[in-house]
Amino acid sequence: MQNLIDNSATQTAETLAAITPEMAVQLLKDGNARFVASQALDRDLNQQVKQTAGGQHPFAAVLGCIDSRVPAELVFDQGIGDIFNVRIAGNFVNNDILGSLEFACKVAGSKAILVLGHTSCGAVKGACDHVELGNLTGMLENLSPALDAVTDEQADRSSGNPAFVQKVSDMNVQLTIAAIKERSQVLRTMVEQGEITIVGGMYHVDTGEVTFTGA
Repeated sequence: MQNLIDNSATQTAETLAAITPEMAVQLLKDGNARFVASQALDRDLNQQVKQTAGGQHPFAAVLGCIDSRVPAELVFDQGIGDIFNVRIAGNFVNNDILGSLEFACKVAGSKAILVLGHTSCGAVKGACDHVELGNLTGMLENLSPALDAVTDEQADRSSGNPAFVQKVSDMNVQLTIAAIKERSQVLRTMVEQGEITIVGGMYHVDTGEVTFTGA
């Protein structure tokens, strides 16, 4: 597996078949370590475009926020065809996202799902402040369960309290993982049978480091 972890070559059906769920998470961890250390692998992205034209074999799916500071392929030092990248403000799930993750794992063969939150999340701050603005109002309601689940007494439950915002962000990752398993029988069965793993992560916008949970 060491060759797979260090290899900048494009993922193929053969390399994907050799990757276990645990290895898939390790690939993400190692990639983030390289990113933080400014030691990104040397990839020929144009060549990878050609190599993946006939098909893709991503080893993981990352469900993250749309925040411009957290581009998954970059922060995990991955190339074209390596990971699925699902992005929505607040990194929550709905039926469309669940269907996308089912495609990634059951159809395309990805071995891991990473639910990736990040520090200083604008969506979480908006939920804390109960922002109302067009369609944003309804979108932020998806974060209400995490907001309500942080029940410890706080003098300030607004975006002005960074510690509270982070607690809500952490809780949102946990609840999103639980929602994936609860609302998708396909993915829940794959987890139970050891075909995939679902883990959480928190990207730190000040350092570029991802801390993993449940891995």
